Order: sequence, then C-alpha cells, then structure tokens
Amino acid sequence: MADGLILLVEDDPLVGELLEYLLKREGFDVLWARDGRAAQKAIGEEGLFVAAILDVMLPYVDGYSLVAQLRGHATLSDIPVLMLTARAQEQDVVRALEMGADDYLVKPFQPGELTARLRRLIRRRP
Repeated sequence: MADGLILLVEDDPLVGELLEYLLKREGFDVLWARDGRAAQKAIGEEGLFVAAILDVMLPYVDGYSLVAQLRGHATLSDIPVLMLTARAQEQDVVRALEMGADDYLVKPFQPGELTARLRRLIRRRP
C-alpha cells in the first residue's frame, strides 16, 4: 500500500522524472502536473493529496498562487506544502512561507534531504 498521493508540480521534465522516480521509490503515489494550469485542475478534482511539492516558476500559474489556492481549498488547506525551486533569494523564501508553504528547498537538492523533509511534514500533519 502506498504512503499517499503527492501532488508534484514541476515543469522541467528531467527534474520531474527524477522526483517522480524518487517519490515512488519511497512508497508514494505521484500525480505530476507539468504546469500551473494542470496543477489547478488537479487541486480542483483530486482532493486526496497527503502533500504537495511545488516549483515556483511555472508556466501559466506560479507556485505562490498554487499555495494560496491550496490554503483556500476546503479539503486541502492543511496539507504540507514543500516549495522546491531554483529561486534562492531571501525575499522568495519569505514570500513562500508567508503565503503558507511549510518548507522551502533550493535546487539543486539532495534526494535524501528532500524525502526526509517531506516525511517530517507529513508526520506533523494534523
């Protein structure tokens, strides 16, 4: 049995494939949205996610807007959100955290660190 469904929002195919492989190897199911619109659709239709991993810079709708959408969603407002992005400036981190992200990890990332952070966030979920 899987440890739950992760919403993965990543527009870079190589990074997305790596993350999907890594998460599945760790026992998660993955719904991979390749742009902001696909993520919005998944948020509106699925409603079963145990966590979300969001890139910031995405086509159509950025990761900040997706955090806001998740936090305003009736059944997904409390899921852990991990931002995974190349944007490393303090203002980007602060903005994401103030919008409701639970953690922020800068690319390039270490796979073990990412999965450890994700599992920690899921364990803390109410």
